[in-house]
Amino acid sequence: MESRHSGSSTLRSAIFVSWMALSVVPYASLLVLISVLVRGRPLYRFGVAWLDHMVRSARYIVGVQWRVQGLENLEGLDGPVVLCPKHQSTWETFALPCIMPHPIAYVFKRELLWIPFFGWAIGRMDMVHIDRGKPVEAWNKVVTRGRELAAKGVWIIMFPEGTRSERGSQRRYKTGPARLALATGATLVPVAVTSAQCWPRRSFRLRPGTIDISIGPPIASTGGEAEELIGVVEQWVEGEMRRLAPADY
Repeated sequence: MESRHSGSSTLRSAIFVSWMALSVVPYASLLVLISVLVRGRPLYRFGVAWLDHMVRSARYIVGVQWRVQGLENLEGLDGPVVLCPKHQSTWETFALPCIMPHPIAYVFKRELLWIPFFGWAIGRMDMVHIDRGKPVEAWNKVVTRGRELAAKGVWIIMFPEGTRSERGSQRRYKTGPARLALATGATLVPVAVTSAQCWPRRSFRLRPGTIDISIGPPIASTGGEAEELIGVVEQWVEGEMRRLAPADY
């Protein structure tokens, strides 16, 4: 019975991944064409529509459910915001733009722009792509673009661990999000996500289940130090991860 269930999950994952790969071609192509005439929020909404479709497709095809708590912590937030989520899989990169009440911009390595169709599309949107091989230049770009986007009401999202972490593990939290918050006067918002339970790191074999997204209380950056601020983010996120998924730890 367990083998049959595993086989069914594998088949449904294959269907979902195939649908994702096929649907991104016309959608991304159309987004690139539209971007010649339309930019900003209208283009962002068009791109997020595909992400939302993928999140819902994962639910209908594979059985990946989700539940969100802490949305009240986002109410009344005014001015720049830097979101600091736990990063375990591709799922949250798709889901967070669909959940957040403001447009968000990812800070990501420029190599993603080379991915056919998907990379071309995100390259046309208001995101922040950086060359990790040139850290000083990259950081200056993050601050400059962060200020520009904040002035448009766009929230910045940076994964403090830098890359995806294995289920039940913790990487070193980097000070980048806190430094950006200090440079722009932004508020930090920690976010815990248990996505690896359904979409493991370095795998496209999804499993049915429920992903928890928990949004923490805002952390003011005024008067703080980068190490201190990111320490507060880390303490909340990792504590919440252990509350949401105690069996993983």
